Amino acid sequence: MTERLLEITGLKVHFKTDDGWVRAVDGVDIGIATGETLCVVGESGCGKTVTAKTILKLIDMPPGKIVAGRIGWRGRDIVPLSPAEMRDIRAKEIGFIFQEPMTSLNPVYTVGEQIAESVRTHEGLSRKAAMDRATEMLRLVNIPSPQRRVHDYPHQFSGGMRQRVMIAMALACNPRLIIADEPTTALDVTIQAQILDLLNDMKEQLGTAVLLITHAMGVVAETAQRVVVMYAGKVVEEAPVGELFANPRHPYTQGLIRSIPRIDRAATEHVRLEAIPGTVPSLLNPPLGCRFAARCRYATEACVAAEPPLREVAPGHKVACIL
Repeated sequence: MTERLLEITGLKVHFKTDDGWVRAVDGVDIGIATGETLCVVGESGCGKTVTAKTILKLIDMPPGKIVAGRIGWRGRDIVPLSPAEMRDIRAKEIGFIFQEPMTSLNPVYTVGEQIAESVRTHEGLSRKAAMDRATEMLRLVNIPSPQRRVHDYPHQFSGGMRQRVMIAMALACNPRLIIADEPTTALDVTIQAQILDLLNDMKEQLGTAVLLITHAMGVVAETAQRVVVMYAGKVVEEAPVGELFANPRHPYTQGLIRSIPRIDRAATEHVRLEAIPGTVPSLLNPPLGCRFAARCRYATEACVAAEPPLREVAPGHKVACIL
């Protein structure tokens, strides 16, 4: 039986503002197994990145606060852990690839020094051995002339190359799980494909599980084994990737899929891409019922009266919708 690496249950993360508490993540359940690729998808502001960063306690606390829930890492709840205990988990057991590498890499250190830092911290290698590991990691992520480029600074790399450096940093200590927060957002489509292929190759070679945060359904179709769809701080649907695209159950998921351009039909069918009407509700005072009800074409009075629970409607397929 495949080991469950990460098991998030009932996670609530709120942020204090001048206007009140923003319920950025409001009761999220997510699990990922060894060697699995799980995509968390949803539009901007739905809570994907906050969920990902909370796993490693990378959100600012305050104003952020973990109000409730459990983050189980290999059977151990890491919510109560101290900053020193979390440092033992970051990079060594769980790696993190940030969304924008230019702001995540330190401009005054070479990329080799930045990769070597985590190796020296977690594995106790000497400076030379750590730099040798950094060179090997650059070679692993297909950066040309790694012996020379290991001494270069971030500004000397292109956007795609900087993202490869971030992947090398995340993989340097052979973690069991990689969290990739929209790693292809700022890249053109050709480089996006290269980065996704690289993540898949690393997963195959190292047996690493991947938690991929994205808002692009095309990326989901290419990489995921399972998909979690989030909306307004909650999980509204979860399913194997094939099942999700073949039979989306939640109206929000259906809207996301209908918004994808279809190259195979573009020449014969002149169909306008569908946009989901309305706006995401304020998370300062979210509605009592289904948070998607105001934008849903199928909404009834029952939808606004009570919040629908996330329930299993088919093997491995869960949805939070009364329909």
